[in-house]
Amino acid sequence: MVESATKAPPQKSRTIAAISVIALAVSGLFLAFVPSQITSLLFAACEVLVISIIIWQACDPFAEAAQFLGERYRIPGSVRGATLDAVAGSLPELFTGIFFVVIAISAIDQSAVSVAEAGAEGFGATVATCAGSAVYNMILIPAICVLVISYSRPSHPTIEVESKVISRDGLWFLGCELVVVFFLFQPALSWWMAIVLLALYCGYILQLTADARTYRKARQTVQEVLRSRQHVDTDSIINTLHSSGIRPSLSLIQQLRRESEQNYEAEQQPVAADCFLGMFSVTLTTLKAWALIVGCTVIAAIACYWLVEVTRSTSATLGVPIFFLAVIVAAAASSVPDTFLSIGAAQRGDDDGAVSNAFGSNIFDICVCLSIPLLINAYLNQWQPVPLVIDGQPIRGLAGLRLLLCVFTLATLLMMWQNRQLTRGKAIVLIAFYALFVTYAVLGALDLLPGV
Repeated sequence: MVESATKAPPQKSRTIAAISVIALAVSGLFLAFVPSQITSLLFAACEVLVISIIIWQACDPFAEAAQFLGERYRIPGSVRGATLDAVAGSLPELFTGIFFVVIAISAIDQSAVSVAEAGAEGFGATVATCAGSAVYNMILIPAICVLVISYSRPSHPTIEVESKVISRDGLWFLGCELVVVFFLFQPALSWWMAIVLLALYCGYILQLTADARTYRKARQTVQEVLRSRQHVDTDSIINTLHSSGIRPSLSLIQQLRRESEQNYEAEQQPVAADCFLGMFSVTLTTLKAWALIVGCTVIAAIACYWLVEVTRSTSATLGVPIFFLAVIVAAAASSVPDTFLSIGAAQRGDDDGAVSNAFGSNIFDICVCLSIPLLINAYLNQWQPVPLVIDGQPIRGLAGLRLLLCVFTLATLLMMWQNRQLTRGKAIVLIAFYALFVTYAVLGALDLLPGV
């Protein structure tokens, strides 16, 4: 049977739902006895909690359907994690970025100056959301996966990182990130920059397609050998791959070995996707999988519109730039699906899928989730550039974000490269990195970091 990347036991999902409902009820009682401003903030926090659950539950069956289609098309774990799983987890960032731009521009008069300023503010929040999500995905998700695995899989408490995941997904992300950072150092962003980022993503997909083609060839070659023998050891698989002109890797051999040990009849059993905290299941077929993807996309879009409105209203209540709220609140809320996707992959033993999902999501975030809102912004502003400098100063928070994004990326890649594994100690260091990032956002919102 195909295992889901995100499926949790229904009882566990219902427990999470029950805890959330109790927390909301207690919060409701508490709100009646506190000042109105604090009430508004706590109510906003409850809304973000509910939105996160809705986004999670929308992307959960989406990921189940994507996983089903990935297995149908025989896509390897690292490629599936960097494409299908990444898109499933990054839909919230895409919709959130689009709504930040559209709502900001539609809320003001349509004079050229007003549209330009509103577009700059909306796109600044989009940059903050995507960059904040990238930091969350790159730092916090691997750390959470390691901590979960270190306790649930004591026989092998580390996450092994295949060299190819770092050299392919990690370097692609670093390259795309450097291009984005270069663009963000310009006084304005033009529509053609979005085309460049989309072209980079197409190049990434082309490499993944080539890797998937190699995997299918390797799988077919090894299956032919397995049919002719009762037992095939790892050395035989390596020799078979070499003779076919395929360079074997640890992750490839492990994936082929797992598939060779699966029972054929078990693979033919119906696959079901749990919906709404496991309250009911949908038996998947190719048609139902695509229908589920479309339906979940609509629900995720509605939840993201709500998230944008909450972020904007909270920014107004606190009197702080929306950039700093988006970089933490919107980014974290929209990254919930990625977290469960990677944890599920790691628990299945698919360490490559867990790590490549985080990198693939980041590449999708900065190449697609920035490009589409940029094109929409340019269209709504008569294809004029989106200014990043207002009154002679960069958008507040942008300077510090550009630096932190590059520093954290390099530090994380170096930690993964060391011994090609993530340990509990490294997870603690990564969590400390994210704490520094949150501190930056808080101090920036309080205007205690001049020049950021």
